[in-house]
Amino acid sequence: MNITTYETASELLISGMVGVLPTDTLYGLVASIQVEEAVERVYELKKRKKNKPCIILISDPDLVRDFGVPPGSYDRKFLKNFWPGPVSIIFEISNLPNYLTRGSSNLAFRVPDEENLRNFLRKTGPIIAPSANVESMKPATTLSEACIYFGDEIDFYIDGGCRNSSASRVIRIEDGQIISIR
Repeated sequence: MNITTYETASELLISGMVGVLPTDTLYGLVASIQVEEAVERVYELKKRKKNKPCIILISDPDLVRDFGVPPGSYDRKFLKNFWPGPVSIIFEISNLPNYLTRGSSNLAFRVPDEENLRNFLRKTGPIIAPSANVESMKPATTLSEACIYFGDEIDFYIDGGCRNSSASRVIRIEDGQIISIR
């Protein structure tokens, strides 16, 4: 098991590796969105449904524009109510590869509430970060739980102590109304 630092992990992610690291909610099974093979590997390791897009962690709210989110579909002041924080927001997107969208025209994004994780994202770029567990199993709240799920199949781990939070809240904004999905 390769336990590493954020500095080393950023280089590993950029090179196409898959890891487990603490987010501001739970441990996440992470890969760079720039590396299709790494994204597909996350799906295989998690045994995740192939048609279920992953939440994408970004370092700054303005980055949603890079994903084809129309500027009129969000308001930066409004987003400050949720970001940074444990709320994932679903946006309609355009022109992204199927390995990210999984055939959907919507993706969920989140700006984590931990500065060290946002700094990490500034180095790596956006990442997918579903919870670190096999689908339908309890999400890992400690590094040892993540290791039980994935062992040496993961390229690196970052220990962040116990994460007793629940998964992020998922919302959609329609006609100025907040619709809770999870």
